[in-house]
Amino acid sequence: MPPLPTNGPLQGIRVLDLTWVLSGPFCTLTLCDLGADVIKVERPPYGDVSRTTGPIVDGESGYFFSVNRGKRSMALDLTSDEGKELFLRLVREADVVVENFTPGKMEALGLGYPQLSEVNPRLIYAAISGYGQTGPMREKPALDVIVQGAGGVMSVTGYPDGDPARPGLSLGDVAAGLYCAIGVLAALQERERSGTGQMVDISMLDCQIAIQENAYMRYHVTKEEPVRLGTRHPSAVPFQAFPTSDGWMVLALAWSVPNQWALLCSELGVPELIDDERFHSAAARSRNHAELEPLLKAAFKQRTTTEWVSALEQYGIPCGPLNTIAETAAMEQVAERDMLPEVPHKTFGPTRLANSPFKLSRTPAGVRGTSPDMGQHSREVLSEVLGVDASVLDDLVARQVVWEERPEVELG
Repeated sequence: MPPLPTNGPLQGIRVLDLTWVLSGPFCTLTLCDLGADVIKVERPPYGDVSRTTGPIVDGESGYFFSVNRGKRSMALDLTSDEGKELFLRLVREADVVVENFTPGKMEALGLGYPQLSEVNPRLIYAAISGYGQTGPMREKPALDVIVQGAGGVMSVTGYPDGDPARPGLSLGDVAAGLYCAIGVLAALQERERSGTGQMVDISMLDCQIAIQENAYMRYHVTKEEPVRLGTRHPSAVPFQAFPTSDGWMVLALAWSVPNQWALLCSELGVPELIDDERFHSAAARSRNHAELEPLLKAAFKQRTTTEWVSALEQYGIPCGPLNTIAETAAMEQVAERDMLPEVPHKTFGPTRLANSPFKLSRTPAGVRGTSPDMGQHSREVLSEVLGVDASVLDDLVARQVVWEERPEVELG
């Protein structure tokens, strides 16, 4: 296993991570991969609920492992006066706080942005919630599929004759996490000029709208509501997946490259379609896609995916295989880019996890280590950051203000 990176562009930035499940942890994972010291502040006695989310092997969550690798964990009772005081002392030494609770929860604890910014005016405070800190829906709870539904993503995902579909990834959570990380980075950069922190307010619903660059534009320009199209593009045809004799492939005919339609038709063995009035232009193919699609599908079924990709790439036609997860994991390109490095874990052993896609030439990003046990670094953090001595820590642990481990829980 190659050595893990030890520096990064965010080296020296300290993040207090109060997040749980996915949207917030994905944000702090991104910051961690970029070199920030991410201290996960968990709620005792059980910590982040994703520690109980499957797949579970010998009591350990692979889900938690994947989005909390490289972080440190401390467990602190924020409902106690002493726990709050310790947290406020940590805030004085922090650059960033990230949370993903329903708006008002942190304020109710006396730990919202107004209170924390008084303690540390340079603090960047990032909050992810379903609908943001403002608006009539601000207090509504939301999970990934809820905001995908509210944002219209599921209405345009799937096939025309099928039910609305959820994409095969947690797009509501991941988009919010990425946008939050970008917001934090922007606020850190602005702090270099002003010397002052600010709040980053991320709504999962807002993010679902922001990533649909085509759908909302199309609706307001054409006044037509976007619909489910399967893998097809609303204006470029063919731009979709096709079945081959041994699997599937994807094809994306470019708008601006001359002769691609003619080259494609010739290779497919259907030269009569080149000058067919129904298909001779991109606009015509889009209008008549229902007639064109079965003709192309029949042609693509005549060869294997590999044969088609090899044949079409010689003409510069963008295409490729539609891989399974296992096939992608086995790609030489993926290995060359170190996108699935082995990460150590006490239960799973060396396990391949998705790496950071940031490739920086001087200050590399990437996996920084394994995931922590709940409270594993409580003593380390309080001693290192606040100078709390061992006898005081013993007392705090004995009185359950600070926790060092999680009670045994039977997981299925």
